[in-house]
Amino acid sequence: LCIFSVEFFDNVVKIDDPVGAVSVHCMNGMWGTIATGLFSTSEGLLYGHGFRFFGVQVLGVICVAAWVLVSMTVIFTIIKKTIGLRVTEKEEIDGLDIHEHGLTSAYSGFSISDPTYAEMSVNENTDLGEDDITKASEAKINAAVKVVKEEPLPAELDSGMHKVVMIVQLAKFEALKAAMNAVGVTGMTVTQVMGCGLQKGSGEKYRGAEVDATLIPKVKVEVVVSKIPVDKIIDTATKVLYTGHIGDGKIFVYNVAKVVKVRTGEVNYAALQDVE
Repeated sequence: LCIFSVEFFDNVVKIDDPVGAVSVHCMNGMWGTIATGLFSTSEGLLYGHGFRFFGVQVLGVICVAAWVLVSMTVIFTIIKKTIGLRVTEKEEIDGLDIHEHGLTSAYSGFSISDPTYAEMSVNENTDLGEDDITKASEAKINAAVKVVKEEPLPAELDSGMHKVVMIVQLAKFEALKAAMNAVGVTGMTVTQVMGCGLQKGSGEKYRGAEVDATLIPKVKVEVVVSKIPVDKIIDTATKVLYTGHIGDGKIFVYNVAKVVKVRTGEVNYAALQDVE
């Protein structure tokens, strides 16, 4: 019952219930109440004691459901009109454990979020003082999303193709993927990695004590382009990744001497046409 209920609320009704509370407590509670009216050996319907007790149990479920529906509609409406019901989209993506408690996960050993967003000491090495990229200086943008380019090849060796490697936060991957698709990049290689930059990872607080998180989970996104200008890829990625903190991301640009599509034998520009 619980499994089918979770599938129903998640995929059919589209209720955001990540821990299955409605299925576990509401649906199982309703079934337990009704089942008592069916299987009670002293008053249950299936033991030949008539519909009276069963009807009382069903009526109880209906009354409680009606009371909860009315009362919580009123309460949630008041909350929505005053302080608001939903957190921000960023907090939804990062996870409330990070923003509310300063933890990457409230469940030990079950951390699947990005500790880059864990609470850090606000200073010149972490908070750059401007979270709007349109207002940030070039120095702040470069500090948040550093770009490293390989030296250009001589003209006779330049194939016009480049490999762009982006190290990004987990929470930013979907937005980056959508942005890359929007500028025409449809082929990419994605790898989950761990590492740290000069800031040596984030200072995460656990139960009030700061813990050094030296290796931070990231996503490495690799694309190879020829028709699309490299600078367009860099600008698009930077706008998506920038939040105004060191560790927003890093972009590496490499020259590509040759590309071969194994299936067809096509090389260079022709080999990229189905992935760019």
